Amino acid sequence: MASQENPSRLIPSFLYSSLLKSKRMADMEQDSTLGMNNPSGLSESQATPPSTAGIRRNFMIPAPKESRIAMYSPSFYAACTAGGIASCGLTHMAVTPLDLVKCNMQIDPAKYKSITSGFGILLKEQGVKGFFRGWVPTLLGYSAQGACKFGFYEYFKKYYSDMAGPENAAKYKTLIYLAGSASAEVIADVALCPFEAVKVRVQTQPGFAKGLADGFPKLIRVEGVSGLYKGIVPLWGRQIPYTMMKFATFENIVEAIYKYAIPSPKDQCSKNLQLGVSFAGGYIAGVFCAIVSHPADNLVSFLNNAKGATVGDAVNKLGLMGLCTRGLPLRIVMIGTLTGAQWGLYDAFKVFVGLPTTGGGKPAPAQK
Repeated sequence: MASQENPSRLIPSFLYSSLLKSKRMADMEQDSTLGMNNPSGLSESQATPPSTAGIRRNFMIPAPKESRIAMYSPSFYAACTAGGIASCGLTHMAVTPLDLVKCNMQIDPAKYKSITSGFGILLKEQGVKGFFRGWVPTLLGYSAQGACKFGFYEYFKKYYSDMAGPENAAKYKTLIYLAGSASAEVIADVALCPFEAVKVRVQTQPGFAKGLADGFPKLIRVEGVSGLYKGIVPLWGRQIPYTMMKFATFENIVEAIYKYAIPSPKDQCSKNLQLGVSFAGGYIAGVFCAIVSHPADNLVSFLNNAKGATVGDAVNKLGLMGLCTRGLPLRIVMIGTLTGAQWGLYDAFKVFVGLPTTGGGKPAPAQK
C-alpha cells in the first residue's frame, strides 16, 4: 500500500512554517486552559473542538499597511514608477477632449474662438468620436512620461538630499525639489516627445492619420526620425518649468496644509484625509503650472503643426501676448484638474502598496 504523502509537501514551505507555528501556539494555549479547567482528565480532542483560528489568520492577504517595501529600495522606486504610469497616462487620456480643443484654439484661433464654440465645431464636423482623436498616443506617451517623471523624481530627491546632508537638505529643501524634478523631466520628455509629435498632428491636421498606428510611420516617412524629436527643445521648455512648479509647489503646499490647517500630525491623519490633501495640493500646484508653462505649450503646438517653422516664426505670428494667453483659461482648468487627479492617484497607489503619501512628513535620514 502506498504511503500517504506528507501534507506539508502540498503547501509552500513559507506558508506551512507559519501555519505550523500558529497551530503549536494554539495547542499550547489549549493545554494551559485544559490544565486549569478540565479536572476530569479528558483529552484535548474530547474537551474542546480543535481551534483553526490561527490557521485562518495566516491565509489572509496582508493589508496595504502591512507591506514590507523598504523606503528607497529598488522595490520602492519600482512602485513609484508604476504609480506614475497610472497617474499620468490615465488622467491625460481622460482629458483628451479638453486637450483637443485647446490645441485647435492655439493653431487656428480664427476658427476656434472660444471653448464652447470649439466643442461645438468639433461635434458638428467629427461627431462624438472626434473628441477622443489621438487618445492612444496620449495614453502611451504620458504613461511613459509619468513612469520617468515620478520614478526619477523620487530617486533624484533622495540622491540630492544625501549629497547635501541632513542639515542642508532641510534648509534648502525647495531647491532639492526643483533640482530633482528638473532632472527627472529631462529624461521623461525624451520618452514623451515622439508620442506628442504624433498626437498634435492627429488632433490638429484632419486627414493626417487616424491615430498612432498609421500616424507614427507616416511622420517618419515624411520627416524622418528627426521629425519625432523636432519639438524636444520646446517640450523641455514647457515641461521642465511645469514639472519644477508641479513638484516644488505641491511639496510646500502639502507641508503648509499639515502645519497650519490640520491640527494633527500627518502620521495620525486617516489615509482618506491624506489623499484629500494630496488632491488639494495638486490642484493648486496645477494652476501655477499652467501659467508658467503656457507660452512653451503654444510653441509646441505651433512647431508640431507647421512643417519647417521656427520659434521666431511662432513669436512673429502669435505675438508675446498671444503666446502667454491664447488658450490659457481652458489650460488652467485642464491642468489644475489634471495635476490634482495625478497626485491623488499617485498617492492612492502608494497607499495601496503600503507606502506613505508624498510630502508633509519628516525627511528620511541619509543612507550611509
